[in-house]
Amino acid sequence: MFSLSSLSRSLWATASNASSTSHHVATALSPLSLFTRGRTQLAPKNVQHIKRHKGRIPIPIGGSTKGTTLAYGEWGIRIKGNGARLSAKQLTTAEEVIKKKIKIIKGTKVYLRVFPDIPVCIKGNETRMGKGKGTFEFWATRVPTGRVIFEIGGAPIREELARDALRQAADKLPTTMEFITRSTPPRLGNLVLYPPKPPKVDIVAPVPESTLAAEGIVQQPAA
Repeated sequence: MFSLSSLSRSLWATASNASSTSHHVATALSPLSLFTRGRTQLAPKNVQHIKRHKGRIPIPIGGSTKGTTLAYGEWGIRIKGNGARLSAKQLTTAEEVIKKKIKIIKGTKVYLRVFPDIPVCIKGNETRMGKGKGTFEFWATRVPTGRVIFEIGGAPIREELARDALRQAADKLPTTMEFITRSTPPRLGNLVLYPPKPPKVDIVAPVPESTLAAEGIVQQPAA
């Protein structure tokens, strides 16, 4: 004879096996296609390779000054010290600090000039060598010296308020920043490119006619 407990266990096992086999659908999707991001998360929408090389922070040794001056706002911060790798969490935290500080002014906007699109993979501590690359951890971006990170504008903002908001945001980033305005010259690495000064032109004052007549100089009339 079957006991009630054994019968219930057998029925439960049969039902679970049937449900697992009926809902199992073979899929040809790759693990990369299953990668999703949050609505407010700084991450690229389309990911081709989830693992990439570590790379190095670029050094501006050429003559390009692109990205070192303001383009959208009236105030901003750019890297003054060494270049750094900024993570998505650091950029999000700094952006939230700026928004919280300038939200009292209607119509203000915060512009993020860099975007974290480099996947960073990390292996655990005291792990043996080999066995492939580490797992994906976070998104980051490599920015060189002189690159503009944040800009604020969209509405008239006092310089004192802008300086305070951007100073608090710079404290959240792992490098030295500087406050810039629309009149700030571009930067090429550690070199600030000031515009050339106009040449000095000596203007000779006209000699009075009385002095010319006293010296016996006759001025020719203009043709």
